[in-house]
Amino acid sequence: MSLSIDFLDETNELTEKETTHIVELLNLAAKMEKVEPESEVSITFVSDEKITEINKEYRNKDSVTDVISFAMEEMGEGEIELHGLDMPRILGDIIISVAKAKEQAEEYGHSFMRELGFLAVHGFLHLLGYDHETTEEEKEMFSRQKDILDEFGLRR
Repeated sequence: MSLSIDFLDETNELTEKETTHIVELLNLAAKMEKVEPESEVSITFVSDEKITEINKEYRNKDSVTDVISFAMEEMGEGEIELHGLDMPRILGDIIISVAKAKEQAEEYGHSFMRELGFLAVHGFLHLLGYDHETTEEEKEMFSRQKDILDEFGLRR
């Protein structure tokens, strides 16, 4: 009973241990959020240059960022809802900049693994519909992030 995770490290910088930790962390997050087993998510680790390109193309922001999520369940115009067709739930894609994660880990004074975990969970919660546009949304989302990371043992 776990997520189906399509894992891609375009940077070839992550260790097998880090990769395993992220997979275990996302499975814990899915369990804590009561996500259906076999739901699909993709997580890709990229360079600053690549995430800047993606940020510019999809968000019209010509700058580097740490994590971007593309939720598959947000209905676009003319799209048809496919729930109940006995297909796995496809949550979407999480894209993380490895260089930005390393930079932020140093800046915040915690481990690279803690930062990677934070970004993975942050992106995952966005796929589930969490947001931080308002103070209430931010409180709820950041509280869930902290609960999941603490449960996993990735405290600040």
